Formats: sequence, structure tokens, C-alpha cells
Amino acid sequence: MRHPVVFLAALLGLTACDAQVESRREAVPPAEAPPPPVQSRDPLVAGGPAATVQPDADMNIQWAASVVRLDPLDRQGGATVKLFGTAGGDPAMNGLYTHIAFFRSSAEGWAVFRIGDVLDYEILSEAPGRVDLKLEESTMDEATGQIGSRERRIIVSWTPGADEAPPASVSVTPAR
Repeated sequence: MRHPVVFLAALLGLTACDAQVESRREAVPPAEAPPPPVQSRDPLVAGGPAATVQPDADMNIQWAASVVRLDPLDRQGGATVKLFGTAGGDPAMNGLYTHIAFFRSSAEGWAVFRIGDVLDYEILSEAPGRVDLKLEESTMDEATGQIGSRERRIIVSWTPGADEAPPASVSVTPAR
């Protein structure tokens, strides 16, 4: 008679443990929690004849399609500022041409400043007239031809023009 009681106690103990695991789901931080399932919806149904679209031959569109990274800078007052990178060059040796751009107007477009050619960048902090970046770069030892890598930090700063106009120039300063 002792064994069924021990078995029942163990079974109740395991059930209690399982309930605790289930209740822990609410305590899992969002970074650990799986993404919510995608809502499955019925596909759209055609409501008229299809329009055939041909490739756009405008070379400016080719440049736009080369943008592979885009980061709006939101702490610049009313100015529209963004960091962006275009793909180019040899991806084994950097190849992310990194720029900062300031919107002028619909008629004038953007004032664009090239910051560098890197593998990747990370925005560390942002304040009005300034963005701090961590850059990952490929390096090559000219003597051996050996490819390596390095990480460095820079401060990109500028003084906005009058009435939030784009700056005349930006400064790129090494940082630690």
C-alpha cells in the first residue's frame, strides 16, 4: 500500500511543477518569448484586370535600390535626418558605403555626406547635432595580404543651418 501513496505523491509533485512552468510563461521577458503567430487571412481576390509593369530604366532608381540599410535619426528637432548605407565594392572588404543625409525640401532633395566604407555600423547614441557610431571594418595587411577586422568608434557632428536647414558640413571625429 505504501508504493501507490508514493507514486501518487510523485505524480502530484510533477503536476505541480508543470503548472509552475506553464504559469512562468507570463514572466518570460519579451526578448525570450516567441513572436506571436502570424494571423492567417484569406488571400485577396482579383477585382479587375491586372496591369503589367516593366522594369524602370531610370539610373536613379538603381541607386535607390542599392540602399541596404536605413536608420532615421529621430532626435534632431524638426529636421529630417537619416543614416543609410548602400551596397557596393567588395563585400569581403567592407562595401557598406555609409552616409548621413539631411532633407532640404521636395524641390532640392537631400544634402548627403559620405561617412565611410565599412562592414556595418551601430548607432550608440544620438543627440541634436550629433550621432555616435560603432563601426566594424575589414582591414588588409599590405605586406601579407591577410584580411583582418577592427572595430572603432566615431562621433559624427554638425551645426544645423538657420531654420533647421542642412549643415554646410559634418565632422567625423575618432572616439573611444
